[in-house]
Amino acid sequence: MRRNRTGRARIRAAAALTVAALAAGAAAGAGPAVAQPQAAPTAAAADCSAAYRIEQKLAGGTTWRMCWRYDSKAGLVLEHVSYQPKGEPKPIQVLNSARLAQIDVPYDDGSVEYDDLTGFGFAQGLVNLAPGECPGGTIRTVKVPDAWDPQHPNVNGLCTTTRSRGHAYRMQGDSADKVFQAQGKDLLVYTVNQVGWYEYMTEWRFQDDGTVNMNVGATGSLSYDDYDAGDGRGWPIGKGAKAYATSHTHNVFWRLDFGLDGSSKTKVEQYDSAVTAPAQGRQAPSAKTTRTKVTKELAGDYKTYRWWRMVSATGKNQDGHARSYEIVPGPTTKYPGRSFTRHDVYFTEYNKCEQFASNNPGNCPAGAGKSVDKWVNGQTLTHPVVWMNVGFHHIARDEDQQPMPVHWQGFAIAPRDVTAMNPLTPDELAWQNGHWRPRS
Repeated sequence: MRRNRTGRARIRAAAALTVAALAAGAAAGAGPAVAQPQAAPTAAAADCSAAYRIEQKLAGGTTWRMCWRYDSKAGLVLEHVSYQPKGEPKPIQVLNSARLAQIDVPYDDGSVEYDDLTGFGFAQGLVNLAPGECPGGTIRTVKVPDAWDPQHPNVNGLCTTTRSRGHAYRMQGDSADKVFQAQGKDLLVYTVNQVGWYEYMTEWRFQDDGTVNMNVGATGSLSYDDYDAGDGRGWPIGKGAKAYATSHTHNVFWRLDFGLDGSSKTKVEQYDSAVTAPAQGRQAPSAKTTRTKVTKELAGDYKTYRWWRMVSATGKNQDGHARSYEIVPGPTTKYPGRSFTRHDVYFTEYNKCEQFASNNPGNCPAGAGKSVDKWVNGQTLTHPVVWMNVGFHHIARDEDQQPMPVHWQGFAIAPRDVTAMNPLTPDELAWQNGHWRPRS
């Protein structure tokens, strides 16, 4: 399970550490196409050249637009991400930028801890994708900055395609022979990066209902060099109880810079609900939800009945409600061993030098700290940045070989009042907004 950090890939990564540049390297334009996805109209395209633009109109009428670039440490970066469902006259900007911010991997025996993005050549480990890995889509060529082989920096490593996700909705009409249903479609953008024995699949799913899912899947191989956990912390792999794979944790961080409706002055709100016993004469317990405006930097923790949303400072939907995106957590195992992994989400004031959640190599002032927890110091939030932390404790099993099935970790952001109704509402039901009543 432990990745071989002394092999060829580790030597290449160590060499890459001598390169100080953090700025993104430009990609090298569109690569070999398997099948070109349906292009969105270019009139309201994202603010980048065609080679770095992703535009896709999905079957339900929703168009996603964004730019992409490739960073020397973070890998794929998406910028100027906008969402335009049917009925909206122009694109609605959602994110200024979105990317990974760290993959921290401590081992249970305390022998070692790895920061895969800033310390072990994650970006340089971009791999070529076979046409069959991007069905119905396009594989683009990426120019990898600080490539291990400077003579061959181009990798066919970025897939953009569409995927079905099953039912988007289903509703029985007012007669047994009438059913309203639709199958949901996603724009899928992903890369695969090899770090030692592991291969990380970083995927972004942009749904036709406005939801964005961010996931990292770990696959590849268990490291045979690490079948040595004789301290009771590992798990036996293979026949008998001779080869013990060392258990470890994957702490994955994402960095989201919201730009709802084109403004970075997004507001942060926290919601908590309290449930109390049934009052006299009531049949069930009651719940009361309280909103707290988060105006200062915050290190937040999920609790039952707690959630956050990012609220537009300028835009409202057609019902006059402020547009927002709700943060939807995925399953997580929070790692208590480090200060920067002890919280689920961080809201910090934008600072150009604060780029990675741990071992941050940015040119921050002396004393600023190298991890996200050190940046929560009471500043007023005028341009908030969201840092999401999702952990997975990997205790190996026989089924992890060979190759290792993908284990996923991630989260989502879901539109809340971005549109006045479900953006996939069929025309026949479009009149049913709010306190509707059957037509006479």
